[in-house]
Order: sequence, then C-alpha cells, then structure tokens
Amino acid sequence: MKLSQFKFKLPDELIARYPSENRDECRLMVVDARTGSISHHIFKELINYFDEGDVMIFNDTKVFPARLYGNKEKTGARIEVFLLRELNEENKFWDVLVEPARKIRIGNKLYFGPDDSMVAEVIDNTTSRGRTLRFLYDGPHDEFKAELYRLGETPLPEYIDRPAEPEDEERYQNIYAVHEGAVMAPAAGLHFSRELMTRLQIKGIERGFLTLHCGRGNFRDIDVEDLTKHRMDSEEMIVGEELVELVNAAKDRDARVCAVGTSVMRAIATAVCMNGHLMTYEGWTNKFIFPPYDFTVCNAMVSNFHLPLSTMLMMVAAFGGYDLIMDAYKEAVKEQYRFGAYGDAMLILR
Repeated sequence: MKLSQFKFKLPDELIARYPSENRDECRLMVVDARTGSISHHIFKELINYFDEGDVMIFNDTKVFPARLYGNKEKTGARIEVFLLRELNEENKFWDVLVEPARKIRIGNKLYFGPDDSMVAEVIDNTTSRGRTLRFLYDGPHDEFKAELYRLGETPLPEYIDRPAEPEDEERYQNIYAVHEGAVMAPAAGLHFSRELMTRLQIKGIERGFLTLHCGRGNFRDIDVEDLTKHRMDSEEMIVGEELVELVNAAKDRDARVCAVGTSVMRAIATAVCMNGHLMTYEGWTNKFIFPPYDFTVCNAMVSNFHLPLSTMLMMVAAFGGYDLIMDAYKEAVKEQYRFGAYGDAMLILR
C-alpha cells in the first residue's frame, strides 16, 4: 500500500473541536465486513451487537497534563514545552518537545508559572524539536510532580486548534483511565459512559484491560510513499495474565472479542502467539499495521473517524478491508460525521 491511497478530502468543519454533550450519544457507524453493509446509529446502541460472554478490551492508560507554556531566560520569549516522558525520577530529567525549537539551546533556562515557580535547564538535544530538560526543584518528587501538573494543561491534539478548557481535563480522559503515562487519549474509549459500562456488565459482556501509553508518534507525518519504510515511534505497553486468560478463553468458545481503539489493537498484535492466542507482554512496541494484515485475536473493533494519511486510518483499513473502509469514510463525509478524538465512532464487525 502507498501513502497516497489514504488521502481523502475532509472539510475542516467536520473535525470536532468539542466533545458530544454526553459521552455515549455521539453517532455510530456500523460497518459489517462480512456483508459489506453500512448502517447508522447512536453510540450507546453498540450494546446490541454483543452478547453474553463476548469480551471488550480497553486501554486503561491515563493522560497527564503534558503541555506547558514558559519563558526563556533573558529574552522572555514564549516557549511551548510538550512533556513526553520522565527519564530519571531522582534527577527530574524529562524528554520533551519544544516550540519554537530554534530558540532553545543546551544551557538555556526556562521559567514556568505566573511567579516563575518552576525552572528547567536544557541539558541535551535529542531531535530537531526534542530536548532533555532537568527541572530544578528541591522538594520531594511527589510535590514536584503535583506542581508540574498544576502548571500543565490538557494536551489536546493540534488539529483541534483551540486552547484547552477546564472541561477538557475530564472529557479528554477515559472514565476507566488508571495508569498515568499517555500524552494522547485512546479516543475510541471516550464514548463509554458509566451508564453504558454498567449496561454492558448487566448483559454479561466481559471486559478486560491492557495498558499502552499513547505517544505523539501516531500524529507524526509520514514522509515516505512506500509504507513499508515508515517507522513508528515506540510506546510502552503491558498485557497482563488476567487479560490473557480472559481473551484466550473467549477465543476458545468462539465468542466475539472487540478491541476498543487502535492502541488496543496495536498492543494485541504485539502480544499475539503463533496460534492466534494472546500472551503476556511487558515492554515497548513500534508495531505499524497497514493493509494487508492478518488479525487473529479480535473480530470486532471500535474506532473514531481518523484524519487523512494517518496511521490510525491505515490500521482501520487493514481490519475492515481497504475498499470497504474508504467507502465508509466517503459516506461519513457525505453524512457529516465528526472526525478526530472528539468526533463520532465506528464499529467494525468481521
């Protein structure tokens, strides 16, 4: 497959800048890859496609307030710092992106907060935009982390094109998020409300959790036409024994197994055995899935509507079939579905 095969015209007004009023009341397109049918629903009607004993797999990573705004020493230039991950707890080293990068060099100090209460020093260049910062804070680590997060804001994707608002702290987070480490929300899960989760439980639909800390790599532009030459950024993930037992038992009884989101699907594809069962895994993955691809664990998938040329669109096309998914996306544009993390959802059945 070529990059250009995943280009389509998406009007700007279809990119959702705010979430739906209620999590489970966005629109839902159901795409049946077995019959080629496409139908239109409300998200909470998702429950109608699952039966007792089926399994839904969720990503329980938690987004932290990764976007900071500070000022450079002496010049006072405004600098955006995007926290990626903590490298060393004792020394308070962080891997970050900075913008504009051309203004930041090793040895520069950056000041954050209305009273410059947080100071960081640039100690290394990692990429053209990447830097390593050492935060100069004398207190205990938990106090430092709390202060850092107090100064940060919700890291909305850049395509949403507005400043984060107080509401985003809750809405750009899954209700079952537990393990902090993501800088991008696994957006397919944003549509699951507490009421819908309760209804799924009452119906006997089982749920399992894995952790994959979603990074910025999913939104990095692909700069090669030949997709086999693209390399994904690595993301940390954990698939535990409890999920492995749940999923493998469901497969053995031919139940439906549904991945909620592309991050879940990537983690499962990383932890799959040769016999199509799941195994425990703790480490990193840079799995890049595009058509054609043989999925052996899941036979259903929930996903948002993704932007053109994105790696998430490529994975969805691999799961549902390139022609059918691209037709579904054309229909989504025609029917004015909302795209992106705050947009509408798709359920693909196989």
